[in-house]
Amino acid sequence: MLKLHDLSRVFHTKDIETSALNKVNIEIAAGEFVAIMGPSGCGKSTLLNTIGMLDSPTSGHYWFNDEDVSNYTEGQLANIRKKNIGFIFQNFNLIDELTVAENIELALLYHNIPKAERDKRVAAVMDKVGIAHRANHMPSQLSGGQQQRVAVARAVVGDQKMILADEPTGNLDSAHGQEVMEMLQSLNDEGTTIIMVTHSPSHADYAKRTINLFDGHVVTESMRAVS
Repeated sequence: MLKLHDLSRVFHTKDIETSALNKVNIEIAAGEFVAIMGPSGCGKSTLLNTIGMLDSPTSGHYWFNDEDVSNYTEGQLANIRKKNIGFIFQNFNLIDELTVAENIELALLYHNIPKAERDKRVAAVMDKVGIAHRANHMPSQLSGGQQQRVAVARAVVGDQKMILADEPTGNLDSAHGQEVMEMLQSLNDEGTTIIMVTHSPSHADYAKRTINLFDGHVVTESMRAVS
């Protein structure tokens, strides 16, 4: 599904050059569940943002579905992104003034989908993640776990084939964190590619493969043992 070859990302300020990613080589197949781990500041979020086409590499190549998107314009990247990639963030990123259903529907407004079809998709995905009974509630009326369920629903309502999750359980207690991980695992079982940044070894165990970063380099990769 995607391949990074000698991919680097360098950030420049007036006096400092910081190499966030340094000649990263990664391949991820469709349907994989991959965890990205490493200490703070090692490049995990930069890698996820680059995979998600929210950031562009300084050098190297990024193939997505056999297209080299490394030098695509922001408009070209946005078009690929909205059709293929859903995002789940640590802070949920829900809009306080919108209901649960409206927050989820927001992801469909850029797809030129008729209202009746949007309503159908939103209802189906709310049922899928177990949040249908909260459709008309506001985010402030939900627990953290419920808010993350809404964020997951928003990420998949457009039938995206790949979900990028940046510390999706970081603001949740252990019980709600486990619920979210089980939901991601269920989506993966249905064929959705999941790429997740996490600091939690127990949550990384849900993934089939773990990539460890250090100082912008891939230092190790490991497959989960099959019991």
